[in-house]
Amino acid sequence: MAFKSTSVAAVAKAIFPKLGLSQKATNPGVFAGAWGGSGAVLAKHSPVDGSLLGRVRQATPEDYELAVAAAQKAFLAWRDVPAPKRGEVVRQLGNGLRSLKTELGQLVSLEAGKILPEGGGEVQEMIDICDFATGLSRQLHGLTIASERPGHRMMEQWQPLGVVGIISAFNFPVAVWAWNSALAAACGDATLWKPSEKTPLTAIACIKIAEKVCRANGVDPAIFALVIGDGPSVGELMTNDRRIPLVSATGSTRMGRRVGEVVAKRFGRSLLELGGNNAIIVAPSADLKLAKRAIVFGAVGTAGQRCTSTRRIIVHESIKAKFTESLITAYKQLPIGSPLQTGNLVGPLIDEAAVENMMKALAELKKQGGRILFGGGRLKGNYVTPCIAEARNEWPVVQHETFAPILYVMGYKTLDEAIALQNGVPQGLSSAIFTTDLREAEQFLAARGSDCGIANVNIGTSGAEIGGAFGGEKETGGGRESGSDAWKAYMRRQTVTINYSDSLPLAQGIKFGD
Repeated sequence: MAFKSTSVAAVAKAIFPKLGLSQKATNPGVFAGAWGGSGAVLAKHSPVDGSLLGRVRQATPEDYELAVAAAQKAFLAWRDVPAPKRGEVVRQLGNGLRSLKTELGQLVSLEAGKILPEGGGEVQEMIDICDFATGLSRQLHGLTIASERPGHRMMEQWQPLGVVGIISAFNFPVAVWAWNSALAAACGDATLWKPSEKTPLTAIACIKIAEKVCRANGVDPAIFALVIGDGPSVGELMTNDRRIPLVSATGSTRMGRRVGEVVAKRFGRSLLELGGNNAIIVAPSADLKLAKRAIVFGAVGTAGQRCTSTRRIIVHESIKAKFTESLITAYKQLPIGSPLQTGNLVGPLIDEAAVENMMKALAELKKQGGRILFGGGRLKGNYVTPCIAEARNEWPVVQHETFAPILYVMGYKTLDEAIALQNGVPQGLSSAIFTTDLREAEQFLAARGSDCGIANVNIGTSGAEIGGAFGGEKETGGGRESGSDAWKAYMRRQTVTINYSDSLPLAQGIKFGD
């Protein structure tokens, strides 16, 4: 297993000026139509080699207040802009991202540790959702509904909601913002973004692109406001803020539970994208070569730090031993090292704490009776060897999502048993089955099949397209982002009845006086 390394300094030096970032001066971490921030300085080190990437001035509660007030003011004007005109601004945002796709993708690799193809792919997701939202801006349609009263017309329409709070995680440091903000902007909303403190520079770079587009179009750029800070300084203020009718939060189940409870207490809305514990069922009829490729990408892509990462494989007992051996062979050939080095497929975990969490999970696995079949070792820095282990589905370590490249293998005899194992975890994000048996595929997709928000046949759990609504059930939170009709979460539904007669009949035939 080759271990390759490379320095991040040259890449950072080349791309930072193009993205409006500074390596030497402290970057302001608050955007409220103008850049500022008066809080503590955050030093961001790259997970690639530990080197200092840059410094960011974080938000104080006072800075937060300035940002939310600016976003609210911007919303009041933005909501009156015709939706197709809003779509044009989003289209230009997509073009701004296109023009800096290489540099922004490289920054994602520097800051989040993703390999270059994944960094570039994440930026492409941003571009794609801008294209989607541009078309959507001409399709924010409601319904005409038959009225039971003569001389009346009833219809449904959708109105802009307000300021949308966005809380994003480190593993998709820019795409999640775009999923939310592109749709919200097309719908007439302003946004206030709290990115992960682990990936602040990519957030600043994105907002600088959005700011430039807004100014070129005479739009108040505070529709894309930014506050970088920790949970107590920023997150708690956002979730408690009645001026923010919707909080879209991506992260851990623990974080989502807190956000959901706080927002619900003030009768706000929350859109939660939380943990996954995703399984792939491998049936006897499966194309095993195809299944192996999907499992390896799903399990080790982004070093196992995707909410859609493959955590469990449920393999028919007749093929389990041979198929597991083929996976081990594939794992032995994985190039691990700097995500900036062409050919490497596994980069680092985000930080030392993530490495420690992986090691603790493997120690727990052994205590509970599991057996490591391959990997699970520390390399230098934040790098680890992806792990394959035998486990039982009911063990606590398997029931819990460990954000690391650990793949649990278990067997099954009947498809009913396999589906029960697949569904037998608290999370419900992504799922897949590899089979060439039509009846097995249809059973997996039926009401008694997968209970996840995403169910795939002959593709893996990871790598969703933006055209479909993204999200899951149970402890994954129930939220939906990106495609399909996810836009409705960012608007308020309004039922309208128009009386064009000269009488006032009541519904349900009620008579009230003369």
